[in-house]
Amino acid sequence: MKFRTLGNTGKKLSAIGLGCMGMSTAYGPTDEQQSISTLHKALDSGVNFWDTADVYANGENEKLISKVLVPNRDKIFIATKFGFRFKDGTAGHSGLPGTYFDGSPEWIKKAVDLSLQRLKIDEIDLYYAHRIDPNIPVEETVGAMADLVKAGKVRYLGLSEASAESIKKAHKIHPITALQSEYSLLTRDVEKEILPTIRELGITLVPYSPLARGLFSNINETANFRDDDFRKSLPRYQEEYLENNRNLAREINEFAQSKGIKGTQLALAWVLNQGEDIIPIPGTKRIQYLEENIEAANIELSQADLETLDSILIKYPNIGPRYSEGAMKLVNN
Repeated sequence: MKFRTLGNTGKKLSAIGLGCMGMSTAYGPTDEQQSISTLHKALDSGVNFWDTADVYANGENEKLISKVLVPNRDKIFIATKFGFRFKDGTAGHSGLPGTYFDGSPEWIKKAVDLSLQRLKIDEIDLYYAHRIDPNIPVEETVGAMADLVKAGKVRYLGLSEASAESIKKAHKIHPITALQSEYSLLTRDVEKEILPTIRELGITLVPYSPLARGLFSNINETANFRDDDFRKSLPRYQEEYLENNRNLAREINEFAQSKGIKGTQLALAWVLNQGEDIIPIPGTKRIQYLEENIEAANIELSQADLETLDSILIKYPNIGPRYSEGAMKLVNN
């Protein structure tokens, strides 16, 4: 496994992390034993950067991870997130009407203790605000997070889907170590202002959904998605954009095949190619896909490869928004 340095911490993390959300929610049927086997395989393969959140299956994902995390605490750098809450107590994803964001200092104090209890550890390595609360100054949220560092409950602080302005304000209150935002071949918003800002401040970018939520491998399987599959709510999987994205995925996969790799590996290699200060966290609950993702760290792309990818993307511009209208209101705040 190749390693990359996290922000200004000097901490070496696997160049590819592991997003754990799908082990408990969002992407079809779950299998606890299969997920635990995948976590052990990740550990054995040197993937030491694991990502979860308290919102994933209403805390159940943190509990699942704890079963492997606790006996291997010194080998795993664990990140979790706080902020999303449910109005009626029913778990769901971030775009549902019953889900809201709470970045208040009062909730932060409770949320961190709940995560520590579920993870069964004394200190969280990296604690993110899952979004920026539009009703609370970011300085207040980060100030409360900084108190957790002083209390020894958290080592490093992160933000997720924050604007360049919010990142600058937050960094003045307490050093921000990582920014988690969606970044992939198809989602490149951060390149305009956010990536230059965090590079100036020495903050690592942690891309989630670097494989565009499986679009390169699952775009032809939409009819098989269960009703509770999160992707059913995403515009890129819906009729208006479906044909464009099927054609796009087909060409990406054909190009990858010509290089002897899979389309998902090509997409992940592209993200890794964007800088040593980027550590993507592709999610999976299966050993097969974990191994494929790990192999992507060894794929080198030439300038000609990058130009070919750009030429394919230009042909199919109608990819659609990355989130539903409701969920989009909570990004880049």
